[in-house]
Amino acid sequence: MLAKEEIQDLQKRISLNNDQAAFGQLYVAFMPALIQFAQSILKNKELAEEVVSDVFMKIWQNRNTLSNIDNFKLYLYISTKNTSFNYLSRHFRKDVVSLDEMSLSLTSISYNPEQMMITSEVINRINSAIAMLPPRCKVIFKLVKEDGLKYKEIADLLNISVNTIDNQMAIAVKKIGNAINFDLKKEFNFPPNKQ
Repeated sequence: MLAKEEIQDLQKRISLNNDQAAFGQLYVAFMPALIQFAQSILKNKELAEEVVSDVFMKIWQNRNTLSNIDNFKLYLYISTKNTSFNYLSRHFRKDVVSLDEMSLSLTSISYNPEQMMITSEVINRINSAIAMLPPRCKVIFKLVKEDGLKYKEIADLLNISVNTIDNQMAIAVKKIGNAINFDLKKEFNFPPNKQ
């Protein structure tokens, strides 16, 4: 994932210079996670791809205003959520998707060299425990650990309180820790993104 400074640089290049290469970099960096997020709402990969394409098309059309966006990552997630909900209400007359109806799968957890020494059995247990998390808990865990969003950003994105995110992360850490019989908070320094 791109650092905030890199994202801001790309935003400026797109906004001021109509830089298509910079736009392509943003698209490649965010597209997979946004498709997965949209798919958790729409329950359909093709529709999710269409929604994310629409989001990026609107960004390109309004590229002159990109430099005014402070938190571009959060902006992308909110745009994807809103576009997904608009698609649902237009095509299926379904207004709201509950957070418990969303389902995301984690593609990976980053390990430093010390953490890589964990046996493959433990890694499999971690992945199984993550897969068994309740839907709301799994969505929040993925947005924090894989997508790197801050608690406040997730609260804004999902229209829930920071305390709810904190509670759901505690549930995730406890369930994953119980599944593998050691303290994940200590081992992985959870929750690092709380701000």
